[in-house]
Amino acid sequence: MSQWLESLSGWLTQNPEWLGLAIFVIACVECLAIAGIIVPGTVLMFAVAVAAGGGALTLWQTLLLGYAGGLLGDALSYALGRRFHQNIRRLPVLRHHPEWMTGAESYFHKYGIASLLVGRFIGPLRPMLPMIAGMLDMPMPRFILVSLVAAAGWAIAYLMPGWATGAALRLPLPEGFWPQAGVVAAAFAVLIGLCAQQSLHHQRRTPYLATALSAAILIGLFLGMPHLQALDNGLLAVMQDERAPHLDHLMVLITRLGDFKTQLFVGVLLCALLALTRQWRALLFAGSALLGTALLNGLLKHLFARTRPEVLLEPLHTYSFPSGHSSAAFAFFLVLGTLAGRGQPARLRLAWMVMACLPALAIAMSRVYLGVHWPTDVLAGAMLASALCAASLAAVQWREPLGALSPRAWWLILPACIALLGGVATWALPAAVQMYRY
Repeated sequence: MSQWLESLSGWLTQNPEWLGLAIFVIACVECLAIAGIIVPGTVLMFAVAVAAGGGALTLWQTLLLGYAGGLLGDALSYALGRRFHQNIRRLPVLRHHPEWMTGAESYFHKYGIASLLVGRFIGPLRPMLPMIAGMLDMPMPRFILVSLVAAAGWAIAYLMPGWATGAALRLPLPEGFWPQAGVVAAAFAVLIGLCAQQSLHHQRRTPYLATALSAAILIGLFLGMPHLQALDNGLLAVMQDERAPHLDHLMVLITRLGDFKTQLFVGVLLCALLALTRQWRALLFAGSALLGTALLNGLLKHLFARTRPEVLLEPLHTYSFPSGHSSAAFAFFLVLGTLAGRGQPARLRLAWMVMACLPALAIAMSRVYLGVHWPTDVLAGAMLASALCAASLAAVQWREPLGALSPRAWWLILPACIALLGGVATWALPAAVQMYRY
């Protein structure tokens, strides 16, 4: 298999005109019922994304092709289930592997729409759930809407790391970039790996571990700031190389979601709705995590007083380390992801956390794209939020685990928060575009 992958990667590198089609087809197969379980699509997607990042395709072209391919795979799987219904169990492959159907069907019955969102990031479930949705006659408009959202997050999570790797290999990066990148990547791998392993084994000390590791990485970024300049300059160069006028408006819109006023309004709204629905322990967790992150971020900014990159025509006068946009966004979405995962199996809890990190990651990346933060600024903001959220959860769960929110609470929280985020972000968009010009 490894030789076949190397041959395919080499052929695509020599024939880059086929790379876009390859990304589209591989993404489609990865999300196609049955085929997505058999074919090693994740490895293939990383390989073709690396080749695309080498200069054949821009990041946005790569993501769009993967997104379109994933949508087609979802649509074909849904149509297959809708056409054959229960008769699909008679297919030879499914007769020999009935657990593929029963596992996905059980998740769909238990979690409904949420299973399509979260299951997108769980390998064996991803290609089967759309077929199950069609088999069980899920309304097509509802399925299309969920697929549009889930495929977007999936394309970012599965293609961006490979593309960034290819771009980093292509550009003339500063000396020392790769050793510094390796150290930072290893630290994050330890954090994610250990926390995932503890969570899967139902260890109640997972929040304590997450707090300690996030705080350790945050301190490491503080102390290592003078020694990570090659990493900062290299990643900033990669992002600035992708700048285009038609993308600036989109990035400004995304970055507006992390503005102080936006996060203040949506945080207050979340806490008010938790109080209205009498979710007192969830309110204590959310309030302490959001408020603690905001206060500590302001303190650290003035303590370290780091200047911003010289990219904007009119540089901002506030300090940059850690990024307030990054810390606020990660705090808010990690709180939502944590609350969404309460009372669910460990794998679903982890998938909810991945889903929650995607919009926060987009906001953090927009800051680097616009040139108002160094990459280590946004990494430090993420670790600050992670440490405070984990510490708040550990404190709230001191005696007993935090329970799941009621469906009534979610029907109030999600539409209200989404509407507020979108409204506030677009209200001052024209002025923000002028602020972030370069």
